[in-house]
Amino acid sequence: MGVLEALIEAAPFLEGHKVTPGQTRLTNLSRTKIIACQTVAEVLRGLLPSTAQLSVLEFGLHLTPEKLHETLQAEVDRSDGDVDTILFGYGMCSKGTLGLEARQARLVIPRCDDCIALFLGSRAEYERQRRIALGTFFLTRGWIEYGGDPYTEYRKMAAKYGDERALRLEKVIMQNYTRVALIDMGDLEERHRQHAQKVARLFDWKVDEIPGSRTLLERLIGGAWDDDFLVIESGGKTSLDMFLSVG
Repeated sequence: MGVLEALIEAAPFLEGHKVTPGQTRLTNLSRTKIIACQTVAEVLRGLLPSTAQLSVLEFGLHLTPEKLHETLQAEVDRSDGDVDTILFGYGMCSKGTLGLEARQARLVIPRCDDCIALFLGSRAEYERQRRIALGTFFLTRGWIEYGGDPYTEYRKMAAKYGDERALRLEKVIMQNYTRVALIDMGDLEERHRQHAQKVARLFDWKVDEIPGSRTLLERLIGGAWDDDFLVIESGGKTSLDMFLSVG
């Protein structure tokens, strides 16, 4: 498929995002690569044209931020010379994206703490949900599928330490949480809702099912990059102050 065909296929998510001063529009999707973790990649696949270059990294890398950073930088370096722009289906993510160097290709990263804002559509909605209950543990279909939840961790610990001790340990770890917020991206099945209930029952938490949004991911892919995104041109490097500052 040529560039024109790729742009036509991409039209559904390019429409509706007007470019304001300071924004950039992607014009050549064949020269663009997307790097995302497994959970975000599941949503991105429904937005991307079939020809898109999508590199999917394992969810477990979040547990070791240094390894996540090394893997991300290796993916960037591997793409040098082949693409002009690299988009990230990551936020700051345990500081794993801090210090990434744009050696040849431009890097574009959503300006948010982690992927939850990507599932909710904005940092503002993320903060609003957190204000509803500061101790909120967010879940998505992907997090459940790839074992990123307290119940799964409890079962792993129980196999090693026994149920009683594992539950005590997990409750200490999760003591500041009071709510499960299951994000519905239109892909939830009954088994995901049942799993969220298991998490809630284990810790005596409240469960809320809340609507998700693809808005931030659509803007990332469509090139509508404003203050909600870091745009690191060739030769630049990400830093903490870039994520914290706006404008």
